[in-house]
Amino acid sequence: MIAVVLEKEMETNGKNNLRAPLLRPSEDVAVNFTQGSPRNEKNTRKVMFRIRGIKCASCVVSIESAIGNMKGIESISVSPIQGQAVIRYRPEFINAKTIKEAIEDLHYEVDEFPEQEICVCLLRIKGMACTSCSESVERALLMVDGVKKAVVGLALEEAKIHFDPNVTDSDHLIEAIEDAGFGADLISSGDDLNKVHLKLEGLRSPEDAILIQSSLEATEGVNHVEIDPMGQKVTVAYDPDLTGPRSLIRCIEETGQGPNFFNARLHTPSRRRETERHQEIRAYKNLFLWSCLFSIPVLVFSMVLPMLSPIGDWLSYKLYNNLTTGIFLRWVLCTPVQFIIGWRFYIGSYHALKRGSSNMDVLVALGTNAAYFYSVYIVIKASTSRSFEGQDFFETSAMLISFILLGKYLEVMAKGKTSDALAKLTDLAPETAFLLNMNGDGNVISETEISTQLLQRNDVIKIVPGAKVPVDGIVIKGQSHVNESMITGEAKAIAKRPGDKVIGGTVNENGCILVKATHVGSDTALSQIVQLVEAAQLARAPVQKLADKISRFFVPTVVVAAFLTWLGWFIPGEAHLLPRSWIPKAMDGFELALQFGISVLVVACPCALGLATPTAVMVATGKGASQGVLIKGGNALEKAHKVKTVVFDKTGTLTVGKPAVVHTKIFTNMPLQEFCNWASAAEANSEHPLAKAVVGHAKKLHQLYGSYNDHTVEAKDFEVHPGAGVSANIGGKMVLVGNKRLMLAFQVPVSPEVQDYMSDAENLARTCVLVAVDGMICGAFAVSDPLKPEAGHVISFLNSMSISSIMVTGDNWATANVIARELGISTVFAETDPVGKAEKIKELQMKGLTVAMVGDGINDSPALVAADVGMAIGAGTDIAIEAADVVLMKSNLEDVITAIDLSRKTISRIKLNYMWALGYNILGMPVAAGVLFPFTGIRLPPWLAGACMAASSLSVVCSSLLLQSYKKPLHIQDVQGSDEYSSSV
Repeated sequence: MIAVVLEKEMETNGKNNLRAPLLRPSEDVAVNFTQGSPRNEKNTRKVMFRIRGIKCASCVVSIESAIGNMKGIESISVSPIQGQAVIRYRPEFINAKTIKEAIEDLHYEVDEFPEQEICVCLLRIKGMACTSCSESVERALLMVDGVKKAVVGLALEEAKIHFDPNVTDSDHLIEAIEDAGFGADLISSGDDLNKVHLKLEGLRSPEDAILIQSSLEATEGVNHVEIDPMGQKVTVAYDPDLTGPRSLIRCIEETGQGPNFFNARLHTPSRRRETERHQEIRAYKNLFLWSCLFSIPVLVFSMVLPMLSPIGDWLSYKLYNNLTTGIFLRWVLCTPVQFIIGWRFYIGSYHALKRGSSNMDVLVALGTNAAYFYSVYIVIKASTSRSFEGQDFFETSAMLISFILLGKYLEVMAKGKTSDALAKLTDLAPETAFLLNMNGDGNVISETEISTQLLQRNDVIKIVPGAKVPVDGIVIKGQSHVNESMITGEAKAIAKRPGDKVIGGTVNENGCILVKATHVGSDTALSQIVQLVEAAQLARAPVQKLADKISRFFVPTVVVAAFLTWLGWFIPGEAHLLPRSWIPKAMDGFELALQFGISVLVVACPCALGLATPTAVMVATGKGASQGVLIKGGNALEKAHKVKTVVFDKTGTLTVGKPAVVHTKIFTNMPLQEFCNWASAAEANSEHPLAKAVVGHAKKLHQLYGSYNDHTVEAKDFEVHPGAGVSANIGGKMVLVGNKRLMLAFQVPVSPEVQDYMSDAENLARTCVLVAVDGMICGAFAVSDPLKPEAGHVISFLNSMSISSIMVTGDNWATANVIARELGISTVFAETDPVGKAEKIKELQMKGLTVAMVGDGINDSPALVAADVGMAIGAGTDIAIEAADVVLMKSNLEDVITAIDLSRKTISRIKLNYMWALGYNILGMPVAAGVLFPFTGIRLPPWLAGACMAASSLSVVCSSLLLQSYKKPLHIQDVQGSDEYSSSV
């Protein structure tokens, strides 16, 4: 119903009316309590409710009166006919849940509309140790009212939450995480993408801060202002299309009048992620060193000095009854390690058990407490008895905590290296740029060196040889070669001339160029790549489900196994069934059994399982980005290794994508230039490569022979017919430009002469573009699109990988077959529309094949979505890139092989990680339980078991880091000169 109303509104009043509410209440029942200004509307939110039980206008008045008088309500409109309410409110005073409850208190049934506003925020999570922890955070977030989706990344230590801002906000989400026993900090929210941090000068009172905040909030394009009067700082979130950092600084300076003179300059806050990582590394390092300060003497007093007589004889001196100096010193030194340095394990265990789960902290706390408190029992017994003899395990508790802290310290350091590729990407942009001030004639008036963060859209900047390009833009003057290898992986420098695009972070090599900024801040290609890689690293791969399933019962199983181990050794020991030679001289059966039980508790490592997948995905996606292959998450990474068939689009994928008109045929008496003008006017609004070739050919003719028209005739009723062509009303005449299918669809007769011309063109692998005016074909263009130089090598290499190649195109059969034969592709589907491409993909999938689709245009997007893995050419359309799972930044087909091979290497690494983690636990637990002890005398002391547990996590992370050495399996040097330009363009 809503869709119908929306469609009618668009037809009647245009797209602008989409901003108006669909529910327009009658004047007799709608009451607006405040008339908010446009600025105020930015600070308000809208919520819609469906209300049942409204019987008359009196019900409407009662609802509007009750709700309208609540603090924070800006306006309320109730429609009795549709039973709907539209309410605007101030979120700082009231939320949607409170409003809903207030209406229900009036004895009405209230339902929320499913289509509510959704916001996204990113949180840094502190204190996660294993998969169980990340699952606990996820569950805590999903239990918060208004949260629609939550994804928690263990290796990245971040959470991405989609929520309804009318119901909750980031503060409530952080509170929910803290209630679950973890720390959380806000990294970014939906309106944080374009933010500027400014340092203020001249603030003398709170009134000055309010004045600056009001002035900024009144500025067009400003979304949010956060001011810190004490620190004299202000943070502004803004829309780069409407304003920019320099405009905001100017606004602050203009706010000051008379004695109140304000100044603002750019302030760069420290990178929170790096700062926190360094703090975490420093914290674990300090904890480990402090624990060593106490643990090493404990180890020396218990295992080294007693064997060095007479040096260690003083440790046997009895202080009271049977309490010796050695036991007492070990107790004193171990206690700070157990309860101060090891306090984090108690906190982690408490929160884990509180939320009904268990993690590594529970195992460590159980193991160390068993050792410590049994040793305290030994101390008490020794101090109260003259004849009691027993072995304490203080060194077990202290050394166990020390080794685990060492493992965590090394693990945190190694995990930091998994995001090195991403850190290098963020550092590519230069710190400063040369801003040019130009007059109306395009002459340079002045040149200023400013911070890159102060650049705004449409600024003109100068880039000298050897300098980095600060932001995305278009060259308006000068020629040069630009090295784009750091973004696209392309080794050769690319020629740049006026009209060519440049990417922020790339390096200008040999010429001075002037560039007009088109994308700044978070809109640059570099920022988009970083955001995409971060999202991919946060996404959970399906193979991770194995670790998630194991983690649910892992710790309880280990605890049961440890208890059974203790029982299995204790009962035979007490029953004197064990040979006396098996029990060490300083122990009895209970103590031996306790050591085996503790070893089982601490040797098991759930952390290694939890880190096996996310660390490998992090390294692989970062490495892929540095190679020019952007993989949008673990799901795509996992599916790509199963690919058995790759379906290629033809135009712009297998071919260069810049077709040129090589021949023109006129079938009527129409002049050539007039014919070209009709065609180019119709194709001007199309983005298809064939359309660009026709438009480019027409422009070339105008340049060579002059034009009888100085301006392009406007095309009305323009319509794209996917897979066929375009139609438009130009100067009152219906113009069709496309293939034979388009002509037949519009009942335009195709003469034998036209048929013969089409056949000749198709036999030469040329595409025939027909042009009809008012129902008559006037002429045709023969368009040729050269193959990409690497296409044949890629198809051949895929065959060697046992991957079949298929070509699907909307072009004619003759052209498609000629190209397929040249490339060695045996299966071809031609004259296929976008829906047909998607259907072909589904047919292949029905045969049990995992299919990858490689395309570049809007017409490929249905097939990209339908395929198991969609790969978009980086030079393609935004819609195709959005629909794809993998983006090939270089537009080079060899990266299809890179994406599949990197996926295979990553999945192999993940499987190896799982084999290592599972194999370690499967082998380590029996050894710790004493399976080998009766036969070989080998047993695993608890402190050594703890060291093994720490080593297992570290080994998994280091295994993933080996993916950093990945190299492409196929690298083809581009045989074309970088500065070649098609003569037809």
